[in-house]
Amino acid sequence: MILSSAIRAYVCSEAVDMRKSIDALSQIVAAGMGMNPLSGQVFVFIGRRRDRAKLLVWDRHGFWVLYKRLERGRFTDPARLAAGGIAMSELVAWLEGIDLSRARRLQAVEASAVV
Repeated sequence: MILSSAIRAYVCSEAVDMRKSIDALSQIVAAGMGMNPLSGQVFVFIGRRRDRAKLLVWDRHGFWVLYKRLERGRFTDPARLAAGGIAMSELVAWLEGIDLSRARRLQAVEASAVV
């Protein structure tokens, strides 16, 4: 499984029971988020205490579930991220505990030719 910068991550804004399996998480993606769980995008679910996260992704052959449990601290509020998809770099930073609401990103460069 390779997660490129072309892949977006979509965060579920509601707290999710971390005992849920692949099938139940897929149903949340389809019914609750209105998206296709087979799209190849990453779907992020956060537990009620915000100290656990599950990532669900389809890779053409099957589903992957990645699970992270913080030993100290909590993830920042996922509701801010749930408004739209985030880049993989933002997902990695968020999973590392970086508060993205305080981070600033450089403005993208619109280039049409190399000079």
